[in-house]
Amino acid sequence: MTHPFLDLPPMSAAQFAAIEERVARLLGTRQDVVITQGEALLPLEGCIRSAAGPGTTALNVITGPYGQTFGGWLRDSGAKVVDLAVPFDGAVTAAQVKRALADEPAIDFVSLVHAEAATGNTNPVAEIGEAVRAHGALFMLDAVASVAAEPLLPDEWGVDLCVIGAQKAMGGPAGVSAVSVSARAWQRMADNPTAPRRSYLSLLDWKQRWIEPGRTALPHAPAQLEMLGLAACLDRIEADGPAAFAHRHATAAAATRAGVLAMGGGLEPYVRDSAAAAPVATTLRTTGGIDAAALVRCALAPSDELPLAAGGGALAAELVRLNHYGPMATPEVVDAALCALGAGLTELGGSPDVRAGRRAAAALWE
Repeated sequence: MTHPFLDLPPMSAAQFAAIEERVARLLGTRQDVVITQGEALLPLEGCIRSAAGPGTTALNVITGPYGQTFGGWLRDSGAKVVDLAVPFDGAVTAAQVKRALADEPAIDFVSLVHAEAATGNTNPVAEIGEAVRAHGALFMLDAVASVAAEPLLPDEWGVDLCVIGAQKAMGGPAGVSAVSVSARAWQRMADNPTAPRRSYLSLLDWKQRWIEPGRTALPHAPAQLEMLGLAACLDRIEADGPAAFAHRHATAAAATRAGVLAMGGGLEPYVRDSAAAAPVATTLRTTGGIDAAALVRCALAPSDELPLAAGGGALAAELVRLNHYGPMATPEVVDAALCALGAGLTELGGSPDVRAGRRAAAALWE
């Protein structure tokens, strides 16, 4: 018997290239777009190892755990790394980046995460990109969590390497990702003797074997199910319109924040300034001695289908995250999460006003 997930016709090079073109339209970019066959850590590491190496001086902006990961890859590649770390409950500013660039004129590579889903913050990429461009450095942006949830304009913002993934706001599978690559970035890779070649991390292999011959023959068999999932994500975004799709995520974030502030009783927003709060996920800080991991367990006890999670590592005791992205960016999910968190707070000795929280959130959707 046939199976809809298994007995699929082969994916042609033309189909693969057409999906790349649709990703380019989503990003509003004229740069080369390469779809990579793996979770977004694949192109993120590939970008760093391809564009940085001995002789590189990199400014690595750390606003969450992924910035810390990038610093490790940069050092492992042989780059000199200047870390610019800011508290995880806020965003980096363009002024801070400008000062770091002025203090170290040799910086020729800058890495930044647009939105940190783990900590719930988002960074002002347009202003930072202007500073990086004026300095003349290559600019790499991790936009895995921000794509489709908020404006993302790599060409306008001077981003040379922009990595996205399908698994968050796009609402798709984790096994497919993409990167837009500027002409400057291709040249940097070509000039880097340590850039990966004949490797799964190699972007230059894709350029040589796929882009330069005209995208007529795929270098290897495509990850077909993931590619079809990515195409379906693009269908939904195009049907809603990118602006409406992003607005739904922004409303989910605003409604969650308003609901938690009105509910109180042991929870408050983790990101203190609403302007620095990411639309893809809202992080919350427990107060009054309430343990975040215990709160999440209580909230999920009736049903573990809500997109709630406790923070990782040192944040496990104080941080709760609501992932309202993709199909979960809805009033129903936000309302259900507030109810579950309110019930958990009450069980743990808090005194939330759940009715007030639900009313405040609903008002934002209306």
